[in-house]
Amino acid sequence: MALLEIEDLRVEFHTGKHTVYALRGVNMQIERGSRTAIVGESGSGKTITAMTVLRLLPTTARITSGRILFQGKELLALPESEFREIRGSQVCIIFQNATAALNPLYPVGSQIADIYRHHAKISKREAWEKAVEALAATGIPDPAKRARNFPFEYSGGMAQRAMIAMALACTPQLLIADEPTSDLDVTIQVQVLDLILEVVERLHSTLVLVSHDIGLVSAVCDQVVVMYAGTVMEAGAAEQVLLSPANPYTSRLLECFGKIESDTMPFIPGRVPDLREQWSGCSFVARCPLAQDICRRQAPALVEIEPGHLSACHFA
Repeated sequence: MALLEIEDLRVEFHTGKHTVYALRGVNMQIERGSRTAIVGESGSGKTITAMTVLRLLPTTARITSGRILFQGKELLALPESEFREIRGSQVCIIFQNATAALNPLYPVGSQIADIYRHHAKISKREAWEKAVEALAATGIPDPAKRARNFPFEYSGGMAQRAMIAMALACTPQLLIADEPTSDLDVTIQVQVLDLILEVVERLHSTLVLVSHDIGLVSAVCDQVVVMYAGTVMEAGAAEQVLLSPANPYTSRLLECFGKIESDTMPFIPGRVPDLREQWSGCSFVARCPLAQDICRRQAPALVEIEPGHLSACHFA
């Protein structure tokens, strides 16, 4: 049994007169102990998928269909009080903008200590000591002093380390990292990523890395899920997807991260479809060089083309 299974997940956003169909039947499996990347262009549904798993969607969102199974338990059917015992303890997230994710009104150490008090049921003093230890474990200098600082007193890299310290407090089975290094300079990116991998290994956790950086994904992950316009286009082992892509979208996406031999940056011609519209065919049809009539009439199913390698293409 997979640690996390997502089946036919559909999410809509209602904004004024418009409905945005953000997720359009997402299917994926996250195997226990894997390091799985979810990749795709901006607006493909990567972060919305993660937020739906954690039930952190805004009030304008509505889940119209689908199931999310965590260790066989249906998460969407749980009452919020019961789900809170899973979110933050068994499933944890590191946000892209860690500074904004931290509560600006409380010292960082207090926020970490609250997690220990809630999940470990220990005293306030013990929780504070563990919070300082967690900050020290993530490499924050003078952790006893820094624990009393507010989030605005932290740099971007330190804020990410604080978020990772929260993951240490939770000891989650599933850690979701949503573009965890995108707002950091290159040197800090490497340090934060190494720290995330160290925490995953220490806790024997499963990692889901949401990213658009193919180079990062190829260096870190052993499984890859490719998303486009709210659907999964391809999924499988990293070497299958990145070295032998079976979907035209994956191929074009990888070309954009290949060697640049001219002054022109490679890109995929055409535009991402308007997510306020609905369509019956393939979401990539307007940009696909292989498109035929069937692609406009019928959406391709996500099918297994070799063991563990899935693709949503009529010609895979």
